[in-house]
Amino acid sequence: MQELLEKLSRVQQALKAPKDRRNSFGNYEYRSAEGILEALKPLLKETGLTQTITDEVRVIGERYYIVATVTVLTGDQKYSVEGWAREEAQKKGMDEAQITGAASSYARKYALNGMYNIDDTKDADTDEYKKQAEKKETPRASSARPATANQLDLIKKLGTDLGKDEKWLVAVYDRIHSAADASSIIQQLKDMKKE
Repeated sequence: MQELLEKLSRVQQALKAPKDRRNSFGNYEYRSAEGILEALKPLLKETGLTQTITDEVRVIGERYYIVATVTVLTGDQKYSVEGWAREEAQKKGMDEAQITGAASSYARKYALNGMYNIDDTKDADTDEYKKQAEKKETPRASSARPATANQLDLIKKLGTDLGKDEKWLVAVYDRIHSAADASSIIQQLKDMKKE
């Protein structure tokens, strides 16, 4: 196992997987599983590691989850990391196969992130992104501070992820009178996504 971990460490240190995609709806840049894999191929070859990725559907209660497992191998040594993503019951503009494919891509990305220590703290779908955005704001009392563009964009993205329509978004924006209101709504939406 020591040989595998040393090789894996070399790959982790050398890997450069830039955020080469842009989400124009949420106005943020991100990296895809495909982009990570493209950056990994020469490093895996150089170190003599082999990698596989498998997907499995797991049902918990009434929810379907895609569990992606990334495994690296060398000789008879292997190491695996899982990434999970929940399938949406329905997603506007997608058929069932596309919903599963999107969940698979998301799960694979986060399994790869775990395997190769890829930091996604600035992605808009993480709590760290929210904390970083709030740190950039002025230190006035949060109840008097207006909602930021980042907060409004994140609310729109989370709402879309949950299948909410434009009418819902307008109603939510009408309830936002401060950054504190926006933060509260963001947390509620994140909690709904976890259910």
